[in-house]
Amino acid sequence: MYIKTTRLLEGARGSEGLVVIIDVFRAFTCLPLLYHLGAKRVILERDVERAKRLMGEFPDSLLVGEQNEVPIEGSEIGNSPYRILKKRKSLKGKLVIHRSTAGVVGVHEALRNNTRVFMSGFINAKATADAVKKAAFLEVTLVAMGERGISPSPEDEACALYIHSLLEPGVLYDHFWHMEKILGSYSYKKFFDPHRPYLEPEDPIICLQRDLVPLALEAVREGDLVMAKPLPYDEDRPIGYDLMGF
Repeated sequence: MYIKTTRLLEGARGSEGLVVIIDVFRAFTCLPLLYHLGAKRVILERDVERAKRLMGEFPDSLLVGEQNEVPIEGSEIGNSPYRILKKRKSLKGKLVIHRSTAGVVGVHEALRNNTRVFMSGFINAKATADAVKKAAFLEVTLVAMGERGISPSPEDEACALYIHSLLEPGVLYDHFWHMEKILGSYSYKKFFDPHRPYLEPEDPIICLQRDLVPLALEAVREGDLVMAKPLPYDEDRPIGYDLMGF
């Protein structure tokens, strides 16, 4: 297996083989949590206006989304893992429409050229690596989406290296070293900026936990929609995984 790491929207557009789109802060921490806490299906929609229209097309659906970190109108949860945890009782059995500036848009870009696209953060990294191994592709591209898909961020770079280390034993990963870099970065400190009240300071605490949710997720086209599907596919699976006792 040949493994390479690219980054940002440009990297997603040029990705090859089996692709893993990585967005630690926060989209692909939110996505595994949504399924873990009982969401039935999740649509990944890149267009803000269409995401809002889809709420009208699917009664009783929930919008989880942001544009440049600001929650989209109609989204009570925004793109926040902490708010998802607080709203967990309202997620069970729901269709969720998920939109984010980096991760979800990156998925749509990668799907243009690739047959299989997975989504990961630290929270489901091991499950993602296990699914990649099982898929047995000759080439794997890890895409660290970074800040809004336009500038690198240390948490996505670290998660890409962590997944690489799980796929290739000779690759070393030191979580403590990377945490020091992340905790000193802009991408972490912005959560404590009083001028950004829409960012929850609890979010990075959740996002930096490794392997809490043993669930791999793949982006799959269904007509004109892109769905996030748990692996292995099982339309009759129980709603919610109840793995952490929430």
